[in-house]
Amino acid sequence: MGLLNFMLNNTRKPEGLFGRLMVNGMNGGPHAALARWAMSLLPIEEGAQVLDIGCGGGANIARMLRRAAEGTVVGIDYSPVSVRKSIKVNADAIRGGCCRVVEGTVEALPFAEATFDLATAFETVYFWPDLGSCFSEVRRVLRPGGRFAIVNEIDGIDPSGDKWEHLISGMRIYKPDALRWSLGDAGFDHVSISQHGERHWLMAVATKA
Repeated sequence: MGLLNFMLNNTRKPEGLFGRLMVNGMNGGPHAALARWAMSLLPIEEGAQVLDIGCGGGANIARMLRRAAEGTVVGIDYSPVSVRKSIKVNADAIRGGCCRVVEGTVEALPFAEATFDLATAFETVYFWPDLGSCFSEVRRVLRPGGRFAIVNEIDGIDPSGDKWEHLISGMRIYKPDALRWSLGDAGFDHVSISQHGERHWLMAVATKA
């Protein structure tokens, strides 16, 4: 594997030095612009209990803490590098008791049923195994009426995005209809899709009945 491929494959589970560089990059640049776009479309109540799945470098946790000022935000990631970075970025909120960051996987979320009002997944469902069972697991930890927001930088419609599946091992890009079908099959209702026409960004928001 060449250096470029090695670095790109580190996006799936950041590890080592390149992983530390990767999570630093996740907190700025195009990732930040995508997050701002999605946040502008996603209402978050002040007292919300929020779960950020695949929290990466922790910047989105910080953004949601500002929106859910009377609530709590929990981040989870299966990369120890990402967990450490997210803890560092959100250290004050963690000390204040309104934030936690834990290591774990989406296949077996370490939370009780009906815990959260909102779950988010920024640029991470590309790598989830067995998408349907992962979506069902997210639904399990949401309260009735809770929402699940998926935010992807690649919408599956722009053909220039296809190259990433070949460059990054285990990556799968989903078109809007595929996400809509999988969310519905997992028991979610009222799936809405928002797309950024110029940049081919996508956000799917589904509700637990």
